[in-house]
Amino acid sequence: MWQIISILFFFALSAPAQAWNAAGHRLTAFIAWQQLSPPAQAAIREILSRHPDYEQWVKRAKSENGVDVFAEASTWPDAIRNDPRFYDEDKESPTPALPGLPDTARHKRWHYIDLNGSGKVMTGELDQQIERLSQLLRPSKQAPALGPQPRRLAARSTGNTAEISIALPWLAHLVADIHQPLHVGRHGDEGGNKVDIENPFNQRLPFSNLHVYWDDLPGPPWLRGRRLEKLATHLTETYPPPTQGTVVLWRDESHQLLTQVYPDTNGRPLPTINEAFQQRARDIANRRIVDAGYRLGRLLDGMFGERVSRETH
Repeated sequence: MWQIISILFFFALSAPAQAWNAAGHRLTAFIAWQQLSPPAQAAIREILSRHPDYEQWVKRAKSENGVDVFAEASTWPDAIRNDPRFYDEDKESPTPALPGLPDTARHKRWHYIDLNGSGKVMTGELDQQIERLSQLLRPSKQAPALGPQPRRLAARSTGNTAEISIALPWLAHLVADIHQPLHVGRHGDEGGNKVDIENPFNQRLPFSNLHVYWDDLPGPPWLRGRRLEKLATHLTETYPPPTQGTVVLWRDESHQLLTQVYPDTNGRPLPTINEAFQQRARDIANRRIVDAGYRLGRLLDGMFGERVSRETH
């Protein structure tokens, strides 16, 4: 029996733990797109079209519609984890530079932030990078120290268009990440990756870890198209829009939810997901995706909607 469990552990722990799976990121992006004004949607389409992986996104989405490409682009920071063009800067040498990609690091530390019991940041850069990327993309009369500032749409930008086209998918991705409670986790358990669980509701993966469990709550990673739209519509009809708040508020909301995201049912030998926990977890995950979608949409519309209206009058 223990041998079987050990084998199951091996496969479960070998699965990559990321953030929300691709479905969660696409749902967030789809909801965000609905909050954008037409000028902002046009600006985002133009910026994404200049990304070197744009054609791959179109191919995977099987669509050139702006919302579908934006949803696919939001998964890009996780996709590069297994892309040989990129490297892990903590343990690998840099890979060769690529046209249109000013940076080929995987930036795994950007996806999370861990706090200790006193709320002090111990590791990770999630909140910091959202602020930095927002500053890079935000129009301003004075260029930030972080890099050239675009004054117009990407096609007419006086800044570094390659850097901008990379920053946009990263920002969309990280705003979703910061709303996943275990991405603002407890220092020491690697965002639940070290917490093994038994999940009788998942026949495909009955033994995994807590982070994998939460990542998969939004739906199957291949969710796209009409099914994605239907689920996103259901979520926005079920959960009210959140207050916008700040990046610090988003971070603290997720951190405060940690008291609810660990199962309290002891199994033999592992903590076990029961029906009550499953229902609560799904509700939290759905609500956080809606929160992320609205907030991302407002953030981007404030950047690109304002930019267009100001420059066309």
